[in-house]
Amino acid sequence: MLKVFNCDLHIHTCLSPCAELDMHPKALVERALEQRLDIIAVSDHNASANVPYVMAAAAGKSICVLPAMEITTSEEVHLLALFGRLTDLQQLQAIIDRHLFGENDEDRFGVQAIVNERGEVEGLNHQLLIGATDLPIDPLVDTIHQLGGLAVPAHIDRESFSVLSQLGFIDESSRFDALEISKRLGIRQGRERYPEL
Repeated sequence: MLKVFNCDLHIHTCLSPCAELDMHPKALVERALEQRLDIIAVSDHNASANVPYVMAAAAGKSICVLPAMEITTSEEVHLLALFGRLTDLQQLQAIIDRHLFGENDEDRFGVQAIVNERGEVEGLNHQLLIGATDLPIDPLVDTIHQLGGLAVPAHIDRESFSVLSQLGFIDESSRFDALEISKRLGIRQGRERYPEL
């Protein structure tokens, strides 16, 4: 019989502009354990500096942390990149860093904190992480695959930053590994709304 895992593959830390400072690695792992999650993926916006700290906070605990990132493509589609190894994610980060533009405005977008596994602030990321890269979705999917990762369009049911809201459809030739629907929709409703997928 197959084993069932409770997973959340789209979690932000305080490094993402949409997150709060109390969403630091230690607190995130504690919350995931409270929710009895077996696997989590830390997928901050265009950034990965907190991933090793979440992995360190989870060391020796009954939870697996997947290195990940939520990238905003040039089409303003949110694309999850999920990896089995931190080094592969770090290679992707080096690419993403060359394709981000602008500096974060903390008054508008908030602080983007790099926080260690003990909950201590190590520094701030000053790049504009909430913005789009200049990387188109299809070549980015290829890059993720070349690095050994999975490419998953995020929250396809949302009215913004989803592959459907931005492009209007999912091309049959797309090389996505899966599609994410938000937890607000649910699997049954997702199948009803998107029977063609």
